[in-house]
Amino acid sequence: MIDHLLVLPRLRIQNANAISSPMTWGFPAMTAFVGTMQALERRLPDDLGLMFSGIGVICHSMEPQVTDKGPVRAFHLTRNPVDKSGNSAAIVEQGRAHIDVSLLIDVEFDDNGTLYSQQQRDEIAQRLYHLVQGMRIAGGSVVPSMNVADRRHAPKLISFNPDDEQQSSADWRRIRRHLLPGFALVQRDDLLKKHTEALKTTDKTATAFDAWLDLSRINHECCAIEDQSSSAATKQQFEWRIRRPYPGWLVPIPVGYAAISPLYNPGEVANARDPERSFRFVESIYSIGEWISPHRIKDPEELFWNVDTDRAKQGIIYCLKNFYAELATAAEGAE
Repeated sequence: MIDHLLVLPRLRIQNANAISSPMTWGFPAMTAFVGTMQALERRLPDDLGLMFSGIGVICHSMEPQVTDKGPVRAFHLTRNPVDKSGNSAAIVEQGRAHIDVSLLIDVEFDDNGTLYSQQQRDEIAQRLYHLVQGMRIAGGSVVPSMNVADRRHAPKLISFNPDDEQQSSADWRRIRRHLLPGFALVQRDDLLKKHTEALKTTDKTATAFDAWLDLSRINHECCAIEDQSSSAATKQQFEWRIRRPYPGWLVPIPVGYAAISPLYNPGEVANARDPERSFRFVESIYSIGEWISPHRIKDPEELFWNVDTDRAKQGIIYCLKNFYAELATAAEGAE
């Protein structure tokens, strides 16, 4: 169990980036929310002395801005102003979505006794809640909440007592109820590795990318229907069924960036965004995620995403890590 938890509930975000990577779309990438946590930490007042070490996201609703007619959907695009010659400017496709999320942040700081005051904790939570409402999250704008009078949706800074595990569990169960209805996104690298080994049993050339694609789509297979009649003249029948190798709501997600070029000196690459900094070409890193209801999360640490600095030696520029699989497996083994 963590020591301190900041809950920023029911943030309404308009026009968030729905194109999370070159190969996926839908809910914004977790890298955007980790960036929000880091940007909020830089804006903290000096008198608070807080540090953030991880962030979890609960999605309550999502409304992608797409057409709803026909089997093929398209994003709603803006009409850009004309260029200098009076012609229409080139359109860069931008996917947008309206989302309603709650943010849970793992808070660390030097305990000088002030955290034990409930009034001071409420004041700190309110200050941070107002700060985040003036920021952009995943490229979208935060809209003031309509539930300001609802105490269930008020920002909270909770301190868990490490010496009273029973009370800490009760506090977390109360928080989970306030986060319903909703779903939390966690990482399932374990299922990706397991499915890769399963595919290799029938195809030795199968790779992790083949397993990722197989888990990212809805697969149908033709199955024979067992004939319960005793008549030998009955023709064998077949039906199409959805093949689900693992239970749960699995989705493909990007989790970071990997280098695909050497590091260039400042100004060496033309048209770079910042000519004063070094430049390197990167590609997205993909994994498998799972949407889980908060009431199934026994420990808030299972929700948190943070930067995995141990993979820098492998050519990874930026990568996120979530420990849901490890913590959930350990909890089941302890029971």
